[in-house]
Amino acid sequence: MLGPPAPNTVSRPYRGLSVQETDVPLTTEALTAHLTGREVYRRTDYLVLRNGDDLALVQVRREPSIGLFETVAEAAVLAGPGETVWIDAPGTDVGNATALAQVAAAHRAAGIRAYVVRGLFEHVNFIWDPQPLRIRVGEVVPPEPPKLYAMARQALAFDEELPPIDLQLEAIDIEREVARHPAPAYLLPCRGSGIDLDVPVAFLDTRPARQSDWLLVGCERSAQFHRHFYGDAPPRADICPRRRAPQDGELRLTKCCLLERGIEHRDKTVVVPWGANLGEVLGALRLLAGLTDGAPAPNTEGR
Repeated sequence: MLGPPAPNTVSRPYRGLSVQETDVPLTTEALTAHLTGREVYRRTDYLVLRNGDDLALVQVRREPSIGLFETVAEAAVLAGPGETVWIDAPGTDVGNATALAQVAAAHRAAGIRAYVVRGLFEHVNFIWDPQPLRIRVGEVVPPEPPKLYAMARQALAFDEELPPIDLQLEAIDIEREVARHPAPAYLLPCRGSGIDLDVPVAFLDTRPARQSDWLLVGCERSAQFHRHFYGDAPPRADICPRRRAPQDGELRLTKCCLLERGIEHRDKTVVVPWGANLGEVLGALRLLAGLTDGAPAPNTEGR
């Protein structure tokens, strides 16, 4: 028996949704009678029926067969007129749940449960009751945008198995840390941040001459480098994103210099290396989303 869909349900892949014009009234009784016993393509799980300006979203269960078309054994009207909206968004990848949720958020309206989106290449998909998963991304700024946040957005843009995700930047601002820790001079980990301060600044990656009055604005790895270069540990303002306390109950993606490769997963926090690659970031997002071991699922679709 077909049951109500879970929030964030989309057609995976989007070719499982068929869009059809009809002159049948878009009521539960009429659509159920119209579709039950009819043939549909063997990949069709959902139909959007259009009658003039009215829309309905229907889920179907097919009788398995060896042919290209199968008979509808059961049809469930998920949303009718007044609960279903059509949105034209030509730049949207409709195979991507996050992209669908973003379009739905921009067109949210009371009473709407099914957002049907026509996007790139005229392809169509829907998202049901969008409730994106919020993930906080702990990262140091500058640079802007911070690298881990940008990589997470890039990973979301191409993965078609993730649920819709709302990334929230949890920025650790170096300039703010400098303002909170007054010192005659500062030592920053590297020049790559592109930071420009109105105070004397040296960069640890250049191995500058030791200054007795500088404050290290960096993490434990920077402190280790300092001990190696100069034989001591300076006063330090710790900017390690990993050490920041997470908000209660919230999912968190962050990074740490002490992690050389791979992913660490503890409770609701996943940590990637400071120099993480896109595969590690994608794996971290998949773990936070509850997708087993974080690896993309193989394509097991037959026929």
